[in-house]
Amino acid sequence: MLVLLPPSEGKASSGRGAPVKLESLSLPGLTEARSAVLAELVELCAGDEEKAREVLGLSEGLRGEVAKNAELLGAGARPAGEIYTGVLYDALGLGTLDSAAKRRAGRQLLVFSGLWGAVGIGDKIPSYRCSMGVKLPGLGALGAHWRGPMADVMPEAAGAGLVLDLRSSAYAAAWKPKGEVAGRTASVRVLHAPTRKVVSHFNKATKGRIVRSLLSAGIAPTGPAELVEALRDLGYVVEVEPPKGAGKAWTLDVLVDEVH
Repeated sequence: MLVLLPPSEGKASSGRGAPVKLESLSLPGLTEARSAVLAELVELCAGDEEKAREVLGLSEGLRGEVAKNAELLGAGARPAGEIYTGVLYDALGLGTLDSAAKRRAGRQLLVFSGLWGAVGIGDKIPSYRCSMGVKLPGLGALGAHWRGPMADVMPEAAGAGLVLDLRSSAYAAAWKPKGEVAGRTASVRVLHAPTRKVVSHFNKATKGRIVRSLLSAGIAPTGPAELVEALRDLGYVVEVEPPKGAGKAWTLDVLVDEVH
């Protein structure tokens, strides 16, 4: 099973260790594309602060993130699972998983990123601000920048089992499963049962809890149908939208009654 996650907007501070080594990150086929984004982002943020803030879509209160981005080449790196914070990652609680579940997380979780393309939770990266929706002056829209490199590496990364896609739409744009891989891909929506609407905060929290449940139980469904059974066994209410033709991903709706 491979689980695709979005990053968090907010991030923990960079570590005190050595700077990021691009060649050491998961999916080495992305190294050249990562290097291009990193160089462009550092150059942007080392220049005009107002321009950088506008390009990155940062509020006045986040002005300090520009200076941090300018220092990325020398910033200390720490495991991505410690860098990403926020609602989904709080609910996932990587730090409180037992040792076996942590090993599964290291093998099965992949976090998509505007700067890195995608990283494993054990990959060491610095804290940064650069969403997939950004258009960098020298590279253009990052979603488009990553599409080609991702298409080259992701089919192999997906292996032969289930691909559980929990990404938000901006990050899903960087790679869309096709063909045989799409047929064993399941995307999940979390709906407030009484209204049938997505509630952003609870959507993220429930997705985090789903991943934690699967990791803790040691469950690795081989396909979307097996995932539906596993989630129901774990106590989730799941509705299924069958794929519309061969080579199409499944859509699962997880219904929740209370929005916490």
